Amino acid sequence: MNEVLSGNLIIIGGGEDKEGKKEILSRVCTSIDKDKDILLIATIATEYPKEAAIKYKRAFGELKVKNIRVLDINDRTESFNEENVELIKNSSLIFFTGGDQLRITSLIGGSPVYTALKQACSDGIFIVGTSAGASVMSDTMIVQGIDEESPRKCTLKMAPGLGFIKNVMIDQHFAQRGRIGRLLTGIAENPEVLGIGIDENTAIIVNKIGEIEVIGEGAVYFIDGSKITYTNVSELYGDQILSMHNVKLHILTDGNKFNLVKKSPFEEDKVSNEDSTGKNI
Repeated sequence: MNEVLSGNLIIIGGGEDKEGKKEILSRVCTSIDKDKDILLIATIATEYPKEAAIKYKRAFGELKVKNIRVLDINDRTESFNEENVELIKNSSLIFFTGGDQLRITSLIGGSPVYTALKQACSDGIFIVGTSAGASVMSDTMIVQGIDEESPRKCTLKMAPGLGFIKNVMIDQHFAQRGRIGRLLTGIAENPEVLGIGIDENTAIIVNKIGEIEVIGEGAVYFIDGSKITYTNVSELYGDQILSMHNVKLHILTDGNKFNLVKKSPFEEDKVSNEDSTGKNI
């Protein structure tokens, strides 16, 4: 099978603790040298970049990160700015805040900034995303769907994401917003991809060889539709309830592991302490 990933990712389901113990953000910081490395906060998804930057600069500052920069792109022309490209090249960790995932793809897609991000990911730089910043990690992302309802045919809006992780579809704020129905719809329409639903204050750490570790207080839901034997997906009667047969569901919590290549959980004493570039995770 082809390589699942092109880099190291930490994908957060949103609502991570930024004022208390900050367990997830603290784990994020372990992937860099807090005294020397640059942590770059990308506020591209939000219409309130200054407020988001202040909030995360405070949180990471309290975690003793000394070199914090902000990538603030509110106009597509800024994605062609060489200073922004250099900012990405000089950073050791890039953190995408929440907001609107379509803002990210529409503002940077196909630009020099996007090329620099893809190269950083390929080089093993840690890319982190929360909420909308989580959904945009995959090559196909959920843009809009119905929360807290049974899955319905053709009620989901999807678009290409940034493609940092392959062959998966990510949804966030998962249990809190009742999103299992819309993720099931996405998998029914794209059974070749793996659905990953991440609760708030919960994250997955993904290394280059496709091993996942779950961290945080909630759960992560892995929906495998590759063995589906029947669905009634159709453009006709799009408001009908979706029917699906032989869908596999795994629910993992803090410390559990999952292999993306095999699409199955696994048990080890611990996930490998190094990714394939030799970086600690």
